[in-house]
Amino acid sequence: MIDIGVNVNPTFLLDDLDIHLTEMCEAGVKGMICIASDLEESILVQETSLQYLNVWNTIGCHPHQAKTFHATSKKAFSELIFKRRPVAIGETGLDFNRNYSTPEEQIYAFEQQIELAAEFDLPLYLHERDAHDSMIKILSKHSTLAEKSIIHCFTGNEDELSNYLDLGLSIGVTGWVCDERRGADLQASVPKIPLDKLLLETDAPYLLPRSIRPRPKKNHPKYLPWVAEEVARLKEMSVEELNKQVLKNTVNLFNLELAK
Repeated sequence: MIDIGVNVNPTFLLDDLDIHLTEMCEAGVKGMICIASDLEESILVQETSLQYLNVWNTIGCHPHQAKTFHATSKKAFSELIFKRRPVAIGETGLDFNRNYSTPEEQIYAFEQQIELAAEFDLPLYLHERDAHDSMIKILSKHSTLAEKSIIHCFTGNEDELSNYLDLGLSIGVTGWVCDERRGADLQASVPKIPLDKLLLETDAPYLLPRSIRPRPKKNHPKYLPWVAEEVARLKEMSVEELNKQVLKNTVNLFNLELAK
C-alpha cells in the first residue's frame, strides 16, 4: 500500500519524520504522497520528498486558498515542476461549502491548474465539496486529462460516483468509509468502484478511522490498513488481493518508482 493523501506541516509528521516513516513502514505502508494546498506548502512538500525515496509530492492550490492564486502563480508552479517533477497537480478543484475563496477565484485557480497539468502531462489531484455539477461541467471539457486524474477523498453517493467514473476518474477512499455516522453513502458506493480505479488514502492528520481502538488523537499513514480492511470487507475480497491491486493502481496513476 501507498498512502496517496497525507497533509504535512511543521507540526505534523515533519517533526521526527524518520520515526513516523518507520512506523508507517512497520504497518505495511510502503510510502506516502504529501499533498499541497498552496505555493508555500508546495515548496515544503517538494523539499521533503527530495530527502526520501518513499515520499512523493503534489504541487498546487486548494480551492480554500484560491484567493492566493494570482497572475504569476502559474509561472511559479511551473518553476517548481522544472526543479523536481511532482506526481500530480493539486490539491485543486472546487469547494462551495464555505467559500473561503469566492467561486470565481476558485474557478480561475482551477482552470489555471488544469492548463498546468495538461502542459506537463500530469494528473489532477482533485478536491470537490458541494460543487459536483460545476466540477463535472469543467472536467468534461478536458476528457483526456480527466481519464488520468483522481478525485481525492471521495465521500459521495452512487450517482456522483457514476458521474466521476464516466469521466474516467480514479477514486480515492479515506477513513470516512469507517464512519458509521456519516459514511453510509460512501459505504454504498465502494462496491461500485471498479478495482482498477480504486486508491486508498488517510488524509492524515484528518479523518481518523473510527474503527481504531484505542482511539488515537490524530490520523497517521500507519492507519491506512484500517481503511483497506473496511474497503475489502465492502468489496467482499481479501485485504491481500485488494492491497495488491491498489498498489498497482497507485504506481500506474502517479508514475511512481518504488525503492527496492
